[in-house]
Amino acid sequence: MASEGLIQVQPWTGLDFVFMLAMWVIMMVGMMLPSAAPMTLLYAGMVRKAERQGTPMAPIALFIFGYVAMWGVFSVGATFTQWVLHEAAMLSPMMMAKSPVLGAGLLIVAGVYQLTPWKAVCLEHCRSPAHFFAEHWRPGACGAFCLGVHHGAYCLGCCWALMGLLFVGGVMNLLWIVAITIFVFLEKVLPVHKVSARIGWFAGVGLILSGLGVLVW
Repeated sequence: MASEGLIQVQPWTGLDFVFMLAMWVIMMVGMMLPSAAPMTLLYAGMVRKAERQGTPMAPIALFIFGYVAMWGVFSVGATFTQWVLHEAAMLSPMMMAKSPVLGAGLLIVAGVYQLTPWKAVCLEHCRSPAHFFAEHWRPGACGAFCLGVHHGAYCLGCCWALMGLLFVGGVMNLLWIVAITIFVFLEKVLPVHKVSARIGWFAGVGLILSGLGVLVW
């Protein structure tokens, strides 16, 4: 236990920050690209159709790069947050919140955000690829990159609070990472009907109750 305490109080170096930033970027790409598959596949189909018609479009790589760039920005903020929590000795070696109040707060924030209209608006854009392209389409290479950034912004608006839950279950906990990834994927790609529309609501209420339970017990 003494050695664990020593690990926690060691300050980060610049190399530590770079390493953790790289970890967050890789993790966010791995978690979020699957849920962006419908949008990406639709864009790829448009590129193939344009090539057959002799009117080439900007490559799909630019759209993906714009999307990843948005999550790269988020990764900088997540790394900075982790650094602050590390310096305050509030994280375990698995990068899990040691403070019940912090863990409960993250659960409650994520749960409340699930029930807000901002979450609903962002989720609607992520669930409707055709409508998204019709509303936000821009031609050319810059347009493709900006389109990816725009989609990434809606995706970030949809999932930022859920990503905060990584500090609850542990940033290094692979099972927890997979669980969040699956939830995000299902929330975005399931056909919209009464059951799927209530997934977010049930999840929100469940997170709030879990947070309150942590505070009480």
